[in-house]
Amino acid sequence: MTGKRGIALAAVVGLAVVGVGGTALAEPSVEQGGRIDRQVVQRAVDAMARTGGQGVQVRVSDGRQQFTARAGTAEVDSPRPVPTDGRFRVGSITKTFVSTVVLQLVGEGKVELDAPVQRYLPGLLPDGDRITVRHLLQHTSGLYNYTAALPLGPDGVLSIRYKTWAPTELVALSTAQPLDFQPGTGWNYSNTNYVVAGMLVEKVTGRPYAAAVEQRVLRPLGLRSTSVPGTRTGIPGPHAHGYIRAGGQVVDITGFNPSVAYAAGEMISTTADLDRFLDALLDGRLLRPAQQAELTSTLPNSNGYGLGIEKTDLPCGVVVWGHGGGIPGYSSLTISTPDTKTRLTASLTSAPDPGQVEGYEELLNEVFC
Repeated sequence: MTGKRGIALAAVVGLAVVGVGGTALAEPSVEQGGRIDRQVVQRAVDAMARTGGQGVQVRVSDGRQQFTARAGTAEVDSPRPVPTDGRFRVGSITKTFVSTVVLQLVGEGKVELDAPVQRYLPGLLPDGDRITVRHLLQHTSGLYNYTAALPLGPDGVLSIRYKTWAPTELVALSTAQPLDFQPGTGWNYSNTNYVVAGMLVEKVTGRPYAAAVEQRVLRPLGLRSTSVPGTRTGIPGPHAHGYIRAGGQVVDITGFNPSVAYAAGEMISTTADLDRFLDALLDGRLLRPAQQAELTSTLPNSNGYGLGIEKTDLPCGVVVWGHGGGIPGYSSLTISTPDTKTRLTASLTSAPDPGQVEGYEELLNEVFC
C-alpha cells in the first residue's frame, strides 16, 4: 500500500531501517546453466540483507529455468533461514490482483471501464459522477491518498496496528480532503483508488472482493499459498518476521491487522505464487484480448502506470512490467519482461528505506541486463 511508485522494494513512507542483517544462506539451484550468473544473484542478495534487511528471498525465472536465493534470517537473534516458500505481506501488489478482477468484469460486460463510479457506488464519492473506473485503476482520479492522513511513522503505526478499519472509513479520510487535481488531468499514486475498486467489485459481484479474487484468480492458477486475510493479524504457514525500529527499539510487527490496507494492499503470498500470477497475467491467460490491451495501456501523464501494473525502463534499456509493495515490516516486488521469459520476484523483511539497500541494482542488472 506504499505511496511510492517505481519498481524499488518500497517501504511504507516513514518507516525506519532496522538494519540487523544476518548470515547468508543460499538455496540450491533448480538447474544448472542459463544466462544468469547465480553467484552474482546470491552476492547481491547477501548485500541486501547485510545493508538493510533482516531477511531476503528472491525467485528468478530464466527461460525454462527457475532458481531461488536467500540471505539473512527469518527472525532477529535466530539462525533459522528465510524460508524460500515463506509467506509474506505483498502490500500494493494486491492492486494488480484487484485490477485483474475488475478487467475480467469489464470483459463480461458487468462493468464499463469509462463509466463513472457513481453508477456502481452511488453517493460514495462527492465527485463520483466525474471519476471513472479507469481513473481508479490508473491513479488518475485525483482522489487524495488516505494513507497520508494515517500515523504510519514507526511510533504511530504501533498505535493502530490492531485496529479494524471499514473501507468506508478509509474512503472518508480521502474525501475529507479536496481532490489533488481534476479527474483525468493528472496522475498521483493514491491507495484510495483501489479501496474504491475493491468496493466496486463487491457491489457488482454481490460478494466480498476477496471471494472474487479467490474464485477468478487464485483457484484457476492454483495459488494455494496466497490469501486475502481481511482482519486476521497472523501470517499462515512458514514465514519470516517483519520489523520496524520504534522508540529506539527493534519491534516485531509481523502481527498486523491489514484491514487498513484493504484492496489497496492486504494480501499475503509467496514468491512462487506471485511469479505464477504475473506470468499468467502478462501471457494473456487471465484477460480477454481487449482487456489485455487495456491492462498495459499508459497515458502521457500516468508515469508508465497501466491499469494496476507499471512499466519501467531499466537503465540498460530493458523494459519490465510489474508492481512493488510495502506494508509495515515487508517490502516486495514482482516484475517481468513483456514476453515473460525473464521474471524476478522478491521479498525483503524489515521494510528498509530502498535507498539504503546495497545490491538491489546489481540484482536487477544481472537478471535483466
